[in-house]
Amino acid sequence: MKIVVTGSLGNISKPLTTELIQKGHQVTVISSSNDRKAAIEALGARAAIGTMEDADFLAQTFTGADIVYVMETLKSDAFFDHSLDVIEATTQIGRNYKEAIERSGVKKIVHLSSIGADKGPGLLRFHYNVENILRELPEDVSIKFMRPVGFYYVLYQFIPMIKQQGAIFSNNSLTRKTPWVSPLDIAAVIAEEIEKPFEGRTIRYIASDEISGADIARTLGEAIGKPDLQWVEISDEQMVDGLLAAGMAPQTAKGYVEMNIPVRDGTLYDDFYQHKPVLGKVKLTDFAKDFAAAYQQNQ
Repeated sequence: MKIVVTGSLGNISKPLTTELIQKGHQVTVISSSNDRKAAIEALGARAAIGTMEDADFLAQTFTGADIVYVMETLKSDAFFDHSLDVIEATTQIGRNYKEAIERSGVKKIVHLSSIGADKGPGLLRFHYNVENILRELPEDVSIKFMRPVGFYYVLYQFIPMIKQQGAIFSNNSLTRKTPWVSPLDIAAVIAEEIEKPFEGRTIRYIASDEISGADIARTLGEAIGKPDLQWVEISDEQMVDGLLAAGMAPQTAKGYVEMNIPVRDGTLYDDFYQHKPVLGKVKLTDFAKDFAAAYQQNQ
């Protein structure tokens, strides 16, 4: 099949592209960077250089595809851009996808959404927005909404904190176990869904492990040679103050903390546990090896 993959060579799109090519599919990878062209072609895919903000480019690239995998992302420093409305900017990408899908005539879509897309708290509001925008497409367009939980790689943000303050400070719970996921397991599930029949609008949750803040601190601490590493639960106000001190845009910092509140009390996962998936292969102990390597490299 002819498949278009958005997300360049990111944490999900690269392993997804690799697996799809190994299965014999013709893959086009969208990237905003011409510097990625050679690496994309080295995988055996075709590179399409353009942006998610360009609906004309998207429509042209989607035309002729059997299936399109769409995801939304912003520049790496978007959370620290005080002039950017993160939710609106990401929601606009969803509108661009809808327009491009309609104009291209593609009928099978896999969309990377998120846990919480049914509620949309805080920064997760854009996932709620984009799902509903895509649901406005004609009924003959089948959509598979992939809803992964919290990504392991978010934990990399704690490296400077551990080095400078000797602990992990978060407004998330110390003791409540919540689901986390590896991008490798997400890619595997998406590749699986691409080869299954498409019919209507479906939702699939994706998770790899269920762990608490205490589990994270203990596992990561052991991996980096700090077995006494602690997860310190702080207030929402303290969390906002810390994010602002780090330079995060005020509106984004507020949305980040609001997103964590239903994580802490567990209500974010109501629908997840009603449709709980089989957990993936990559556990926190596996990720801890990558975390330790990144920790050592961060001087």
